[in-house]
Amino acid sequence: MKQAEHNRLPLVVSIGEPAGIGPDIALLAWQNSREGESRPLPPHIVLCDPDILRSRASTLGIDAEIFEIDVSLAKADDHYENRLLVHALDNRLIGTPANPHRDDSSGIIEAITTGVGLIKSEFARGLVTLPINKKSLYDAGFPHPGHTEFLGVLAAHWLEQDTLVKPVMMLASPELKTVPVTIHIPLMDVAGTLSGTDIIETVQIVHRDLKSRFGIASPRIAIAGLNPHAGENGAIGIEEQEIISPAIELLSARGINCIGPLPADTMFHAAARERYDIAVCMYHDQALIPAKALAFDEAVNVTLGLPFVRTSPDHGTAYDIAGTGNANPSSYIAALRMADEMSRS
Repeated sequence: MKQAEHNRLPLVVSIGEPAGIGPDIALLAWQNSREGESRPLPPHIVLCDPDILRSRASTLGIDAEIFEIDVSLAKADDHYENRLLVHALDNRLIGTPANPHRDDSSGIIEAITTGVGLIKSEFARGLVTLPINKKSLYDAGFPHPGHTEFLGVLAAHWLEQDTLVKPVMMLASPELKTVPVTIHIPLMDVAGTLSGTDIIETVQIVHRDLKSRFGIASPRIAIAGLNPHAGENGAIGIEEQEIISPAIELLSARGINCIGPLPADTMFHAAARERYDIAVCMYHDQALIPAKALAFDEAVNVTLGLPFVRTSPDHGTAYDIAGTGNANPSSYIAALRMADEMSRS
């Protein structure tokens, strides 16, 4: 497909957990854009049970026409300013605000797999995923650690290969981009799981996608240590000497501009952030805490290493405020805009 034709395709949005704030922010973002509170959103179609959005719009007092449309018939320059476009799922969704239902797991998964399939079939150009509740999906038999890992499995199917694709989670905001090498594992398992191979593969994917998806010609990559003070030359841990430093040396030999291992407690202040384009961290919270502290409402979860564009708002289902109108759609709006920009590169 030619680039001009590709750019006319819409983005697709998987609804995520219907009992959470996913439906709220989809509606609030549309309302804010329609009322001029934010600039127009990139053309997008929500993959959802339309009745869920109609019900939530009524709960929130939002006057929205939920218009059902087949994504395969839509183009990004079609004009539906006064309608929120929805591609109906085969599975009905029945969860209500703050009351998730076990039977909704099939529809939640269907929305994600449908989105990936529509991109592969060239009916859409990027996927924005709204938050899921992993525990609810686990209880229904979902075998994957999280959203990111599931997308890696779908990417392997996309590429028709037996080996898994390595998905890389990135948190991105104007202030900071971070990547964790290990993701959804207990903290007590990080040191035993961390390997030089994982660091090397992660940094190579980060380097490639910052160039191809974000237009950074020569990415500067800062790599954190694992232990306090980056181990202090082995006095507070040996992982820096035995795992992280050798990986950095090999990456540097391959022409990747990376520095480290750096003490994590001094690498996120404003002056330090001027030295790099992205920080690669050793575990989940080491990467996500600074990203969320600096830009909680604007940070975007991006999955690198996939053959398609995927972004997501950087927050969870927030059951406690679902259906109240108090959800902030800023991160979702940022995710839509980032998916739009990435899918045009």
